[in-house]
Amino acid sequence: MTIRRIVDLLRHGQPDDTVTIQGWVRTKREQKEFTFVEVNDGSAMAGLQVVLNQDLPDYAEVIKILNTGASVKVAGILVVSPAKGQRIELRADTVTVYGDADPETYPLQKKRHSFEFLRTIGHLRSRTNTLGAVFRVRNACSTAIHNFFQERGFLWVHTPIITASDCEGAGELFTVTSLDLGSVPKTKTGDIDFEQDFFGRRAYLTVSGQLEAEILAMAFTNVYTFGPTFRAENSNTSRHLAEFWMVEPEMAFCDLDGNIELAEAFLKYVFQYVLETCPEDMEFFNQRIDDSVLATADNIINNEFAQITYTDAIALLEKADRTFEFPVSWGLDLQSEHERYLAEVQFKKPVIVTDYPTQIKAFYMRLNDNGKTVRAMDILAPKIGEIVGGSQREERLDVLERRIDAQGMPKESLWWYLDLRRYGTVPHAGFGLGFERLVQFMTGMTNIRDVIPFPRTPLSAEF
Repeated sequence: MTIRRIVDLLRHGQPDDTVTIQGWVRTKREQKEFTFVEVNDGSAMAGLQVVLNQDLPDYAEVIKILNTGASVKVAGILVVSPAKGQRIELRADTVTVYGDADPETYPLQKKRHSFEFLRTIGHLRSRTNTLGAVFRVRNACSTAIHNFFQERGFLWVHTPIITASDCEGAGELFTVTSLDLGSVPKTKTGDIDFEQDFFGRRAYLTVSGQLEAEILAMAFTNVYTFGPTFRAENSNTSRHLAEFWMVEPEMAFCDLDGNIELAEAFLKYVFQYVLETCPEDMEFFNQRIDDSVLATADNIINNEFAQITYTDAIALLEKADRTFEFPVSWGLDLQSEHERYLAEVQFKKPVIVTDYPTQIKAFYMRLNDNGKTVRAMDILAPKIGEIVGGSQREERLDVLERRIDAQGMPKESLWWYLDLRRYGTVPHAGFGLGFERLVQFMTGMTNIRDVIPFPRTPLSAEF
């Protein structure tokens, strides 16, 4: 017995085909002589309408337990549907109920539920139309990311989740330890004695795989990471997660221009792939969540991105005919409101901002000849602000050592990173993209917690 996916039947099923499906009941409508049941298996937005006639074996008993949320297997014949909006339906010959669902307690009834409520039932929310569409788009995004890099000869590398380095210098890291928290060993000065810990030193959950990816780029030329990262930032905004996924390519023999070219091509490719793979889901978002979803995708795919230096961007912001909540001044980092103004109002399309002040960017970014700016780039997109951040990396040993000293970082812990500049250093570059922010941007979902199956946020790790 071959089980057919509902998405396949909706697209390719023909009348008189004998098929078997499995899934969960979305709705049930009882009539005098027959009952209509919509079954969905998660493969498509729409379910398949199943018609159960009274001559079905054990009809009365089956109908009694065939409630919303029940899991079923249905075998029968596809027939032309007389109903508007559906091409075919399934006339059931046999129905097997795997598991029933009490209609008095099943929380997903046929009505609108708030996203806040759905987060409290994370084990069931993926059965809803919206979250189902989100996770199909998320899957398509993942596939597109791998396809893009694999087609260009990149090597997918797995960088450590446990690390002893803080790539960003932010200090907001989760500590990994095997110490007995009821009896933590202390040094003579009263500090925690991490020499007695599992790794003999303090270790963290990673905030980025970039530094390790640079190691591998020095052997394989073009590599990318796509994995989980962690940030212990105590933030409850709609833009922050404690656990999220990052896409980070690193390219040897590459400068900032090559980095920008790849990042723009990358975004266009992923958006195009999702539109082609998940058209019904994207149309759903455009109708139900944000009526600019399809226009946003078109803006990404069919426009050449604008490009401007940070210095020129500050000048434009200073001349803006509005008052920003955060100050605008050369040397200050751009806030979300500034980024969105540039993308939405000034350019009305994605804009790449380059050459940021040294003091607001990381130590590993290549210093420009003026000594005041670095070869950094951020891609700012309408509706969300920064979506990609990257740079040409500093390949000169002496300059990198000065940058590390200037930020008060211990060179001893980065000896291996410095060695990359001692042995066969080359110009190289890379960027990072927060995967959940990409999915959020693509779908129009307003809260980042609704584009990841099980969000990890302050005081929340329920599922």
